Amino acid sequence: MEQINRSVQVEQALLYTFLEVSPDCKFRDQLQSLQGQGGVALLKDSYCDEEEVELQTDGNRSGHLQNGEPVPDAEVYEVVRIIAAQLAEIGDQFDKEIKARAVNDLVQHFLNENLSAEEITHRMSEAVERLARAIPSDMEQEKAMLVLAMVLTKKIANTMPSLLRRVFSTTVNYINQQFHSYIVRMLRE
Repeated sequence: MEQINRSVQVEQALLYTFLEVSPDCKFRDQLQSLQGQGGVALLKDSYCDEEEVELQTDGNRSGHLQNGEPVPDAEVYEVVRIIAAQLAEIGDQFDKEIKARAVNDLVQHFLNENLSAEEITHRMSEAVERLARAIPSDMEQEKAMLVLAMVLTKKIANTMPSLLRRVFSTTVNYINQQFHSYIVRMLRE
């Protein structure tokens, strides 16, 4: 199994779970295969050793921090699952607003082997920003853009399941670059 960068583990789990709980996911086999091949390190697979866990006087475990952020463990995974389910509900509302042309344009970019990962991430970012301006929303801009990125990922993979690994990786990197701090704040709420 390839070494997974710890800073993207939460983003991987959030996107994977978002896709997993989405009712119209047409690529479930590929999604499970992505996890099975080590392309996704789910938080539930990362536990703190019991010796590392200190009980506080109120009976709760002390917080484990790595670089100022919580270390992934089963409890964080459960919070991520709840957040992903909430974001998937929002995504269902946004799904209808995303035109097939926007998805097909991104599919073409992902199919273009000559485009670098950075260029594809840039195209994803542009598409998310364009959609965020076009879709009226009374929610926080960061949340709307995060959901749009995840919905685009689902729609691209629904259109061409063979692109799942590439689009998943690109989206995780995009989310990590653009929304990591926002996600950490959501986890703390």
